[in-house]
Amino acid sequence: MALCRRAGIRPVMITGDHRSTALAIARQLDICREGELAVTGGELDFMPQDMLEHDIGKFSVFARVTPEHKLRIVRAWQKRGQVVAMTGDGVNDAPALKAADIGCAMGKSGTDVAKGAAHMILTDDNFATIVSAVRQSRGIYENIRRTVHFLLSCNIGEIITVFAAILVRLPSPLAAVQLLWVNLVTDSLPAVALGMEKTDEDVMRRKPIKKGQGMFSFVDGLQIFFEGILIGILSLSAYLIGCRLEGHMTGRTMAFLVLSLSQLFHSYNMRSDKSIFRIGPFSNGMINFSFLLCGALQVAVVLFEPLRTVFGTVLLDGRAWLIVLALSFAPVVVCEIYKALNRKKI
Repeated sequence: MALCRRAGIRPVMITGDHRSTALAIARQLDICREGELAVTGGELDFMPQDMLEHDIGKFSVFARVTPEHKLRIVRAWQKRGQVVAMTGDGVNDAPALKAADIGCAMGKSGTDVAKGAAHMILTDDNFATIVSAVRQSRGIYENIRRTVHFLLSCNIGEIITVFAAILVRLPSPLAAVQLLWVNLVTDSLPAVALGMEKTDEDVMRRKPIKKGQGMFSFVDGLQIFFEGILIGILSLSAYLIGCRLEGHMTGRTMAFLVLSLSQLFHSYNMRSDKSIFRIGPFSNGMINFSFLLCGALQVAVVLFEPLRTVFGTVLLDGRAWLIVLALSFAPVVVCEIYKALNRKKI
């Protein structure tokens, strides 16, 4: 119950037992706190639905209730814009289980009617299993969110690189086959690895996502766009530096390398809102594997003659490689500064 409270989940007891019994147990379990009330089914009979919807937040215990009362309670919470999970095991729980956003029936003690009406069945009849499921689902959601964030920022970077060059009437900094390579190799494997990130320890201290809320806020959208612009600027900078050093082909090779390698470094930024050094830069083995594999493949298209012919790259000297590595690592530096400043504001 304490974990539910920290996670922003409001536990409510609905029972057919006597009010005094239900209230005593609810207070021991911290379901009913000071200022929260108990109400009986008899009192609900004289309470209009609109009044129940208005005052539903005041009640933590509902005693001596009927199946109709349970259904009214679920709908009252939903009317307030809340996501409702209902647990039950009997035939009288079936209507409320069906009406809830997530109906959880008991797998051991539950009736067939309750199981048929529910959206999920708890095989161990343990309320703690629901809390564990919430934690796991929040982790999955965060992984999906960070993966989409990573892919959007990387693709915006690719668009900025090509589009900005067109605006200033520069030769194309990237060949079509190079863009295809970046999308197939340096985008895909890190994105998969981000989907396997461990759940943050404080995930159950965050507020629940509101019903109908989008995956990204306006601030998140600005951050994605900024990261994309950063990757695009770094790639264009590599192209201009390379053109000044050796010419167009060197510039294109450096832009190609920076675009792909900066995305690989950026995947580490996406692992958490915390500093990468705080969570451990090497704690996700899949990210490390994808970085090494994709980085090796990317370097191979420059070092090996047959691949250079296919991808239109040229050999680089030591100075050019140092510039490529410095520009590619820049997203980590920028994001770490942003995370540090953001922590100070919090």
